[in-house]
Amino acid sequence: MSGAQEERIVVGLDIGTTKICAIIARKNEEEGPKIVGIGNTPSKGLRKGVVVNIDETIKSIQRAIIEAEKMAGIEVMDVYVGIAGDHIKSQNSKGVVAARGQEITEEDVRRVIDAAIAVQIPNDREVLHAIPQEFIVDSQKGINDPVGMSGVRLEAEVHIVTGAITSAQNLYRCVEKAGYGVRDIVLEPLASSLAVLTEDEKELGVALIDIGGGTSDIAIFHGNAIRYTSVVGLGGNSITDDLAFGLSAPIDEAERIKKTYGCAIEDSDEDLEEQIEVRPVGGRKNRYVTRDVLNKIIQPRVEEILMLIYRELKKSDYYDLLGGGIVLTGGGALLRNMDLLAEQIFEKPVRIGYPVGFGGLKGVASDPQYSTGIGLCLYGLQNYSESEVSRFSSDGNRFKVIYDKMKEWIKDLF
Repeated sequence: MSGAQEERIVVGLDIGTTKICAIIARKNEEEGPKIVGIGNTPSKGLRKGVVVNIDETIKSIQRAIIEAEKMAGIEVMDVYVGIAGDHIKSQNSKGVVAARGQEITEEDVRRVIDAAIAVQIPNDREVLHAIPQEFIVDSQKGINDPVGMSGVRLEAEVHIVTGAITSAQNLYRCVEKAGYGVRDIVLEPLASSLAVLTEDEKELGVALIDIGGGTSDIAIFHGNAIRYTSVVGLGGNSITDDLAFGLSAPIDEAERIKKTYGCAIEDSDEDLEEQIEVRPVGGRKNRYVTRDVLNKIIQPRVEEILMLIYRELKKSDYYDLLGGGIVLTGGGALLRNMDLLAEQIFEKPVRIGYPVGFGGLKGVASDPQYSTGIGLCLYGLQNYSESEVSRFSSDGNRFKVIYDKMKEWIKDLF
């Protein structure tokens, strides 16, 4: 996408299991980022973040972007795409090099990051992100920027995120066949963190949990660096499916009931005998169930999802260091009293993360379900190159481009 030098326009494309969301953001020299267009359409071609029907996914992408284009009055050429799914894996790695001169240079930094990511990765996986956590110069730890320092030994601790090659290729193919280029691919919880977390939280230690339709994505920050990422293969759709089965209702009716009457844990003053009308499958006569029945269907599933997340958090070795608590975001975080139940299970302070840091359509976009899309826009604005054209095509090595792009991004940090 092109534009005047003083103005930047980026598009974030959140391709989720439940919805596909396109968000157009604009930023110029005089004003901060503004959301100028939003497109939101049901997602029919994905399961747990992975493309299972290319044609349906292409149609959903086109509908979402066209809707955002009409609102913004802007023609979209390329997008920043979020990636998630239970194929995403992560690990921490360390690299060590000898400095070539009397002081450490950017070239030394690039070499030590290359050394850190030279780890054994299965043939069906590739590096999506390589994010420096800290540098160590001659045993001095906690260095964010070693360039210009004196030293002979440079170490880097790096967080590496990998994904299944075929899953990402199918995602790219869908975007390209929809008629758009891909500027970059971004891990969705990393994007969401830009929209909902504060610098103080990331410094003190915080876990971001993005509860989507098919998966719940986890990212832990400490010392202002990402330390751990993981994915739990359950999300809001599991709650909807339970309601559909328990109430013998169509999926869309179960989703409506969940959003309107659903509750993660009952309120003390809630009328458990309140009657709720349900439209059953097969055109049968409408019937009624009590709130108590709904609660007994919903709460066990939410507890299961949160307990699985809790176990993942405990695996990270950072659980006891989460001084900033837990932040829930994504569409699943909108279930009433989700934060109250999460506090009981995690035994830590919990808040709902609403996207901030932008103007424009603030009233429309200030919703946890838009955290990833807005985060993708913020990521794009931070890493924007006016001369850059679409970085991906249907042939060629996409992952090498991602890898090169990440190295450029790391270089820009210094």
